[in-house]
Amino acid sequence: MEEHLSAAGGELLAEVRAQVATVTLNRPAALNALSYEMLRGLRAWLDVWEKDDRVRLVVLRGAGDKAFCAGGDVRALYESHKAGHPGHRDFFEIEYALDYRVHTYPKTIVAVMDGIVMGGGVGLAQGVGVRIVGDRTKMAMPETAIGLFPDVGGSYFLSRVPGKLGLYLGLVGPTLRAADAIYCGLADLYVGAGPLPASELEVLRPVIDEHFAHDGVAAIVASLRSEKRPGHSEWAAKTLAALEKRSPTMLCVTLEQLKRGAHLPLAECFRMELNLIHGCFEQGDFVEGIRALIVEKDNEPHWNPPRLGKVERASVEAFFRPRWTPAQHPLASLAQTTEEKK
Repeated sequence: MEEHLSAAGGELLAEVRAQVATVTLNRPAALNALSYEMLRGLRAWLDVWEKDDRVRLVVLRGAGDKAFCAGGDVRALYESHKAGHPGHRDFFEIEYALDYRVHTYPKTIVAVMDGIVMGGGVGLAQGVGVRIVGDRTKMAMPETAIGLFPDVGGSYFLSRVPGKLGLYLGLVGPTLRAADAIYCGLADLYVGAGPLPASELEVLRPVIDEHFAHDGVAAIVASLRSEKRPGHSEWAAKTLAALEKRSPTMLCVTLEQLKRGAHLPLAECFRMELNLIHGCFEQGDFVEGIRALIVEKDNEPHWNPPRLGKVERASVEAFFRPRWTPAQHPLASLAQTTEEKK
C-alpha cells in the first residue's frame, strides 16, 4: 500500500509506504515555518493514523536542505494581530494542542532535525519518540529576542534540562549543534559524518550552573558582569551582550515561567503558556519584536520598559493572571494526568 497525501495547499506532504507515514513540512523558502493550516493538517493526519493499522511509524522531516522547521509563521501572526483578527490566538491554541498530541501519541514518531530547528520546530520535535540530529543541526529557542518566551512546551522540556542549562537556553537563546542537543537531553540520536563531536555545553556547564543559579534576572546579569576568570570572561561578555538585546520584561517572565514549569505536568505547562501568550499580546513587546526583527528588520526594538531595572514585579505577575476558569480554558481538554514518554 502506497499513498501520497497533501494538505495546507501543498505546504504539508505525506507518503505512506511499508507501514511508515513520512510527513514533509514543505515550505523550504520560509525554512518550513509552520502555518495555521499546516498545524491543522498534521493534527488531522495523526488522528487518522492512530486508528489505521497500516501505519506503525510516523516520520517528520523538512523540505530542502536548510531547515527542519524554523518555528511558527510569526509574520502571519503579526499581520493577523494588526488587522484585529483572532487568528493569532487560534494559531497558538491549535499549535499547543498538536504539540501535546505528539507528546502523548500512542505510535512512535521520529523527527529528523536536519538544519535549522527553532521555536515551534523544537516544540514539535520534543514530544516524539526518537529525535535525530546531524552535522547540519542548529537548534535554538530564541524567543526572548522577539519579545516572547520559550513556549511550545518549553516550560516543560527546558525546565528539565540538566542543571541550569535550561534557564540559559531559554533566557539567552544560543544555537546548539548536535552534541549539545544530545547533552541537554533535547535529542536522542546523532547521524553524521564520523563520531559525535564533543559538547561545548558540557565544558561550560559548571560556569553556567554558577551564574544562572541566581533567583532573578538582575542577579544573573550582575553575576555575569563580575566574571573575570580567564577562559570564562569572554563567554560571560558574549552572554551579557545577548541578554542586553532581549526584552527585559520577557526575560523576567521567562525565568518565572521556567521556575513554575519545573513543577507542572505537561498539560498544565501548555495551559500556562497559552495564558502567557495572551499576556504577550496585551503587553506589546512580542508585536514590537516581530516588527523590529522580522517585518521591518531595523533591529531596534523599543522594549517596554527599555531597561531591566524598570521591570516591576506586578507587571510580570500580570502575565500569569488566570484568563479563564479551568473549565473554560481553551486547552481544558488536555489530560490532567499526562502520558509523556520521556
